[in-house]
Amino acid sequence: MRIVIAGGHGQIALKLSRLLDARGGYEVAGLIRNPAQGDDLRAAGAEPVLCDLESAGVEEVAAHLQGADAAVFAAGAGPGSGAERKDAVDRAAAVLFAEAAERAGVRRHIVVSAMNADPAHEGDGVFDAYLRAKGAADAYVRGREGLDWTILRPGRLTDGPGTGLVRLEASTGRGDVTREDVAAVLAELVDSSATAGLTLELIGGSTPVAVAVKDVAGN
Repeated sequence: MRIVIAGGHGQIALKLSRLLDARGGYEVAGLIRNPAQGDDLRAAGAEPVLCDLESAGVEEVAAHLQGADAAVFAAGAGPGSGAERKDAVDRAAAVLFAEAAERAGVRRHIVVSAMNADPAHEGDGVFDAYLRAKGAADAYVRGREGLDWTILRPGRLTDGPGTGLVRLEASTGRGDVTREDVAAVLAELVDSSATAGLTLELIGGSTPVAVAVKDVAGN
């Protein structure tokens, strides 16, 4: 099973690559714009693919997605970036990646979004701009009939070892979740098209990851 991850050098993306590589049966490719990051992806069991989503066209991105079984958007402008770049990466790049996936015929599409993302979110701060960008991207993905999408909205991200225990629901309320547990949920979602059409919030909880995904999918 071939998985293509946008934002392949991000912390969650690298953890996801390691998880899938350890399971076996997966071929993971990570889109990066800095070739110096390639060794980190290889160490995580992923193939580095040079592609700058801020400058690439849809045909270029679609070419990288050809033959994939699932696409995961885990890119982000990152801390310290301004409102303009939040829009360029968290909205425009997410829209481009979704359009390219549809063009390439990759139906399974997972987006790592943010809790409270909303295109109509009010406020003048950079974080407000981030929530608007994420919300606009989510709205675009929801409208793509050629995608079996799932939108994952984690709570406040933390480092440290994952617990393997989460709360995954349409609405969880605020809470923390480790990046490792987010990656573990993503690893389950790429295999579970039963969650297509769902927007899910994720925080730490008491339910094992695999069980939480099955429960929310109605299995």
